[in-house]
Amino acid sequence: MTRWRAPAPKSSPYITPEGYRALEAELRALDERRRDTVRHLAAAAAEGDRSENAEYIYRKKELREIDRRLGYLQRRMPTLNIVSRPPPASEQVFFGAWVTLEDEAGSEHCHRIVGADETALGTGFISVDAPLAQALLKRSMDDEVTLTTPEGPRRYLILDVRYAQ
Repeated sequence: MTRWRAPAPKSSPYITPEGYRALEAELRALDERRRDTVRHLAAAAAEGDRSENAEYIYRKKELREIDRRLGYLQRRMPTLNIVSRPPPASEQVFFGAWVTLEDEAGSEHCHRIVGADETALGTGFISVDAPLAQALLKRSMDDEVTLTTPEGPRRYLILDVRYAQ
């Protein structure tokens, strides 16, 4: 039996200008952190026996993680399309929209539909590839959206759609 897994589906190549600037800042910070890590790695390697040198082993792992993320960003950023203008039909839900929803219990939730590289827990940003975002796309205010979840269908009412300027 092999450990092969099918590759994950490609995420959408869209990103907001703020998200792209955040990725650029992360790229610069990782480059600086990499230089610092290489300097520490060289100092640890100069101490002698590398097989039992905890500092050397730690710095090698850290450098591997930094290089992995740098490689990802360097491959991903040139393929991204920056969406800087709101759509002409601003009453409908498209990429970059802030959407206020009301669930069946009457609770309100505010989400922004952004690229896969911008999502983070607790920010209210959801990926354009997420099932909720897919259900909301091209819908308008006062539309009801039904989302199928493992717990059963969930209904949401779109209360507001707006785009940040």
